[in-house]
Amino acid sequence: MSQIPSIPKGTRDHGPDAMAKREYIFSTIKTVFQRYGYMPLETPAMELLTTLTGKYGDEGDRLLFKVLNSGDFLEGATDEMLAGRDLGGIARVACEKGLRYDLTVPFARFVVQHRDEIAFPFKRYQVQPVWRADRPQKGRYREFYQCDVDVIGSDSLMNEAELVQIMDDVFEKLGIRTRLLINNRKILAGIAEVAGCPGKLTEMTAAIDKLEKIGREKVGEELRERGVSRAAAERIDAFLGVPGDNRTVLYTLGKALQESETGMKGIAELEEVMDLAGATGMEVKVEPTLARGLSYYTGAIFEVKALDAEIGSVTGGGRYDDLTGIFGMPGVSGVGISFGADRIFDVMERLQLFPRESITATRFLFANFGAKETRACMSLVRQLREKGCNAEMYPDAVKIKKQMAYADKKGIPFVVMLGEREMTNGTVVVKTMATGEQREMPADEFMNS
Repeated sequence: MSQIPSIPKGTRDHGPDAMAKREYIFSTIKTVFQRYGYMPLETPAMELLTTLTGKYGDEGDRLLFKVLNSGDFLEGATDEMLAGRDLGGIARVACEKGLRYDLTVPFARFVVQHRDEIAFPFKRYQVQPVWRADRPQKGRYREFYQCDVDVIGSDSLMNEAELVQIMDDVFEKLGIRTRLLINNRKILAGIAEVAGCPGKLTEMTAAIDKLEKIGREKVGEELRERGVSRAAAERIDAFLGVPGDNRTVLYTLGKALQESETGMKGIAELEEVMDLAGATGMEVKVEPTLARGLSYYTGAIFEVKALDAEIGSVTGGGRYDDLTGIFGMPGVSGVGISFGADRIFDVMERLQLFPRESITATRFLFANFGAKETRACMSLVRQLREKGCNAEMYPDAVKIKKQMAYADKKGIPFVVMLGEREMTNGTVVVKTMATGEQREMPADEFMNS
C-alpha cells in the first residue's frame, strides 16, 4: 500500500470551505484599507538574503528560510568550511536568497528601489504569505498570511491615529472583540537609560517581549543571560507592573523617566497619538511592557489581543524611522501594522463568527433529470449568472436524493427542479434546504425574483 502524502509541519492545506472563510477575511480587510486611501502592492516570495538579514535581530535572522543556489551550490565553499562543518559560512556561500520573513522589509526595499516612481507619502497595503523557521505550535505556523498596511514618507502622528481607526474598523466588521495596546520604543529606550544599560535596548526588548509567555522572574533571568547587570535588571523589573489607567501610567512613567530626554519624547508622542485617536472615539490601553521583538521599530508600537480567545496577538506594528536608510535612503519615516490572517481565522472559527453567506458560494443548484431537462436548465443557469447570481447545474442525472445530499453538504440554500411537467407548465420548483419547503412558481417569476 502506498504511503499517504503529507505536508511540512507548520503549514496547512485550505479546502474550499476554509478558503471561502479566508477570502471573507481578506475581502473585509482590503475593503477597510481601500477606504483609507491605501493601494495594493505585491513583492516576490524570495528576497536576497542581503535584503533580509540584519533587519529582525539575531533571533529573526535564525528563523529565515534560506534557499539553496541552483546548480553546484557548494561552489565557493572551502575545504576548511566543509571539514570544520562551518554551517554559517557554508550557508553564506550556498544561499543567496531567502523566503520573506515579513512584508515590511520587502516594502522598504521596494520604496528605495522605486523611489522615483512613487508619490510620497506612499500608502500601500499588501496581503501575501510569509515564512518563518519557527517551532510549530498552537496559533504559530511556518507559513502564514499577513495583511499589512503602511504609510511611508510622513512623520505625522496622525498616521498612527489613523491606523488605530483601521484596526478598530476591521475587527468591528469581523465581529471580534479586541483590546488594543500601545507603547513607544522611545519609552523603552528611556527605561534602558534610567536602568543604566542604554546599550542593551535590543536585548532588553527581546526579553520583555516574552513577558506574557514566561513571566517576570524568567524575564529577569533572560536579561542577565543577555548581559544586563543584576542591578539594571531589577530596575527594569520595576517598570513591568505599572498599575492604573492610561493617565496614571503616563504620570508614573513621566516621573520615572524625567531624566531621559528620549523617554520623555516617547511619552509626548504617545499622548498625542492617544489624543488624536480619542477625537474619533477610539479606545487604546497604554502598556509599558509592550516591546514588539522586531528591532527596526523606533516610535509608537501597537498590538491587538482577541478578548474571547487565547491565541496571542492578532495584529501588531509600529513606526520605523531608519528602515529605508539601511538600503541607502535615509530620513524617510514610516509606520504600519500587520493583521495575522491565520490567527484571525482561528479566532473566528473557534467563536463561530463567519456569516453563513461567506461560506456558501453557490446560491442555486439545478437538479439534473436527464438530457432534455438539462438543456432547459442550462439556459436558466446562464441567465442567473449574467445577473450576478452564483448558480450551478448538477452534472449527472443520478437519484435526486444524492443531488440533495450534495446541496446539503455544500451548504447551498436552494435547489431548483425543472422536470418534464414543469417544462410543460413553464414553471420551476424551488426547494429551501433549511426548511424543506418546496414552492412551484412560473419560471419568469423565479428569474425576476
